[in-house]
Amino acid sequence: MAAQLMLLPGLLCDARIFSAQRRWFRDSVAVDGFGTIGTIVAMARYALESAPERISLLGHSMGARVALEIYRIAPSRVERLALISTGVHRVRPGEAEKRQALVDLGRAEGAEALVDRWLPPMVAPARAGDADLVAPLHRMCVDSGVEAFAAQVGALLGRPEVETLLPEIDCPTLVATGSLDSWSPPDQLAAIAGAIRGARLNIIDGAGHMLPVEAPDSLNAAITQWLAQPARP
Repeated sequence: MAAQLMLLPGLLCDARIFSAQRRWFRDSVAVDGFGTIGTIVAMARYALESAPERISLLGHSMGARVALEIYRIAPSRVERLALISTGVHRVRPGEAEKRQALVDLGRAEGAEALVDRWLPPMVAPARAGDADLVAPLHRMCVDSGVEAFAAQVGALLGRPEVETLLPEIDCPTLVATGSLDSWSPPDQLAAIAGAIRGARLNIIDGAGHMLPVEAPDSLNAAITQWLAQPARP
């Protein structure tokens, strides 16, 4: 049986972040957000509960960390792996304080205020005023809510170590990010690709962190090439 494309969203996102991918890859399935699940491991187990037996697994941002955990838990089920706009580093100095400040803002002033602060740096600067792009993203993130943000931030701050997993990955792997992604910059993704045997690196010009909606055609083309690679037995 052919592997099915499974899409894993990131922080404050749900299946809407993959709207362009789901239209193009009609047999794909997407996890519709991780809600208030509080650890990356629990997110991985949640996704596996609904996953096809054999999967081509794509994760965006936090979802890529979940994808790596799925690979660690059930490597035989993952035929291909795509890591989009993400990192594998441990918690950095100041990260917890910055994330907690956003949680505090959301709890004090509500989801709209939280998303107003958090979302703008997630898109390329030239697209920040693009209502057709930003308004649907804003609505999706507000719909997710403050408590989902708090739980997912907790999961990210308690994230498992994955750097030592990368050399063990032996399936076709796509690594991609936007050239203007300040959260997951190209050099960070290049290092990830360099640690995975045979990984393909794709830097998509002009896009920020919300790559699946900022440059859907370019990302879909990269996904198409990745899916065409022979799967491991």
